[in-house]
Amino acid sequence: MSSHVFPRHTKSELPVAVGGDGCYLIDAQGQRYLDCGDAAVSCLGHSNPAVIKAVQDQVEQIAFAHTGFMTSEPAEALADLLIEHAPGDLDRVYFVSGGSEATEAAMKLARQYFLEIGQPERRRVIARRQSYHGNTLGALSAGGNEWRRAQFAPMLIEMTHIAPCYEYAEKPDGESSYDYGQRVANELEAEILRLGPETVMAFMAEPVVGATLGAVPAVEGYYKRIREICDQYGVLLILDEVMCGMGRTGHLFACDHDGVAPDILCIAKGLGAGYQPIGAMMCTGKIYDAIRDGSGFFQHGHTYIGHPVATAAALAVVTELTSRELPARAGVMGGSLQTALQAEFGQHPSVGDIRGRGLFRAVELVSDRETKTPFDPAHGVAGKIKKAALAEGLICYPMSGTRDGRLGDHVLLAPPFIIEDAQIDELVGKLSRAIAASIPA
Repeated sequence: MSSHVFPRHTKSELPVAVGGDGCYLIDAQGQRYLDCGDAAVSCLGHSNPAVIKAVQDQVEQIAFAHTGFMTSEPAEALADLLIEHAPGDLDRVYFVSGGSEATEAAMKLARQYFLEIGQPERRRVIARRQSYHGNTLGALSAGGNEWRRAQFAPMLIEMTHIAPCYEYAEKPDGESSYDYGQRVANELEAEILRLGPETVMAFMAEPVVGATLGAVPAVEGYYKRIREICDQYGVLLILDEVMCGMGRTGHLFACDHDGVAPDILCIAKGLGAGYQPIGAMMCTGKIYDAIRDGSGFFQHGHTYIGHPVATAAALAVVTELTSRELPARAGVMGGSLQTALQAEFGQHPSVGDIRGRGLFRAVELVSDRETKTPFDPAHGVAGKIKKAALAEGLICYPMSGTRDGRLGDHVLLAPPFIIEDAQIDELVGKLSRAIAASIPA
């Protein structure tokens, strides 16, 4: 097919999506694909009538009003609903159009907050290796995905990265999970002291690491220690829940599992469930008050922030999530998915780890289970699994570079929260065949 669209990959021939039906996408040839890997976006499936109606109704009323001049009813209602359920002291919501915009806004807000309170020397952000915070230059600078960063490295902002909490690959034998978590959390304190506490403004992390590591949750106690360190040194804690939030891990906000609350929190993907592009940055009343009582102007913005149609769609999405208790359902069905994955792959010679929370799961592939040795990158395992799964009628999210940006392969699975037991069986069966067709002999 002749096309003038600039695709993600110029050497791939992609099917044309023409329809959606619950957990399935449908292409122009009528092929149905079980959607379990669209970057954790489609939490409600592809044909939710309440969200569709909300979009249609809003377009008929008002499609766009620039937030420099007017607010809108759906934006106000969505902010109220999010804050009603938000953890800790989060009190204000700044709407954007996606995850990268949310993390950019978070870092800029952190910087302006310290300017407003008279600490202009605070300018540094600490993040983690093998993290991902978006593809704009600031977000890419914060992220620790070496493969995505490499060719743009000369353009990136200087930021530093500590170890992730990656128990499967990085916890030594003989060390308890708790002690391991405390040790790697304490790397944050060491880095703050190395840089100079007066210069550090924020630490950014994903509560459950998404695409780069593959659904890796922190061990118990890790984030409580991180929160203590941030409080001790006056550093803002920014949690990036763009992929793992909005019910995906069994809680509306993923950090609730860890019993901590951030100063700034970023959401997107599941916030709009794919029906509209939208994200949000949420902050505490303390941070907002510093802006309000200081300059009064957050020096940031994009044309489509607070878009009425996008916020109307997200309002319907969050209403569906909360009124139908779908985050809890994601937790239950996630347990079923984990059980099914363990039954199929628990003894598989090329599967090293099966992990995650809720309906945010991953399978890490290895050439040797005993030593946890990854496959040689030359085999291109992740790419082959993606292609084989698509041929089976399964959309999943395989990624390479799991360990360090070059070595390692995993498959991320993030099906809609409405998935049924029969579809879990379908998912696991199709994935099993795709892996069998892709693993080197």
